[in-house]
Amino acid sequence: MLRLLLLLTVLLGVGCRTRPFLMRGGMNVDGDMRMNGKMDVAGDMKMSGNMNTSMKTDNTASRLASVVIHSGKSAPNPSLGKVAIIDVDGILINKNISGLGSMGENPVALFREKLDALRADSSVKAVVLRINSPGGGVTATDIMSRDLVRFREETQLPVVACLMDVGAGGAYFLAAHADTVLAHPTSIVGGIGVILNVYNLEDTLGQFNIASAPIKAGEQIDIASTERAMEKEERASLQSIADAFHSRFIEHIKSARPSSANHQENFEGGIFTGTAAREKGLIDDVGYLDDAIAIARTRSNLSESSQVVMLRRDNDRAYSQFDVTPNSPYSLLPIKMPGLDRSTLPTFLYLWQADPSYLTAAGG
Repeated sequence: MLRLLLLLTVLLGVGCRTRPFLMRGGMNVDGDMRMNGKMDVAGDMKMSGNMNTSMKTDNTASRLASVVIHSGKSAPNPSLGKVAIIDVDGILINKNISGLGSMGENPVALFREKLDALRADSSVKAVVLRINSPGGGVTATDIMSRDLVRFREETQLPVVACLMDVGAGGAYFLAAHADTVLAHPTSIVGGIGVILNVYNLEDTLGQFNIASAPIKAGEQIDIASTERAMEKEERASLQSIADAFHSRFIEHIKSARPSSANHQENFEGGIFTGTAAREKGLIDDVGYLDDAIAIARTRSNLSESSQVVMLRRDNDRAYSQFDVTPNSPYSLLPIKMPGLDRSTLPTFLYLWQADPSYLTAAGG
């Protein structure tokens, strides 16, 4: 006990004011150490030994843990099983979204981590995907959708998707692979299309006497460069890629939701309200998040006393079914020039309304 008190005294800078400490030998300290209250030390104190401390400075966030955010009309009973909500928000790209106001998470990696956590939790009996996103990168959303399909196949758990304000582009691509898809009557749904943002800044750069002088091997290695106009053959090449990705999108939607195939307008990149989306076979029904939770409970034979949980890290402030984990940094610069940040943007996007400044603010 005395040894611990002496060690705390050294760490907190509390000790004899008239004599120095003498330290010889070896002493190692690992872990967290805290002290509350008042500690007095009287008399002479000598210490011998070396004291080494180690600190974790790279990442203070914990692994994901279940947080109860809703328990139904009656008292929660964990033994009945759980409905887990997976929140999917913002631009879906395969990179860490870092910056001011952001948790710095990679949406693709976080989605996989949440599915793995639920796969390992036998008390989870159903899943609700709460989606509020205009979409994202073609590859990123394709990976997430494949992960969801594998999760359903391996766990046999019912998955209900609920579209909030927006469920378009790659976000709808993801939602369509759930067992049931709901949307609010005022949700924006659809955006089954592909876009690649390309800008020609040759004249703009010329106004500042900036001329491009690339050294290149391979005539089209700088295809879609902002520094020059695009050649006709180059545009045709990029168009063929966009068409291929669009066809893949359509095939997936028709396979997952056969009723949507009766409406050709679904696949022209347009968007619809939740009510119109139901009429066009894009969703199963119009409803709210509470309805999605109720459907998940019914599908898994859970009562209203079963818990509803979300997966959170210990530094995440979001603790209700509507809270959003902060992962969208804002820029200190009020003006953004379209195309100047072209190299940081995803390439082909399953994304509705791809505004470049919005993509950059979201870490794209």
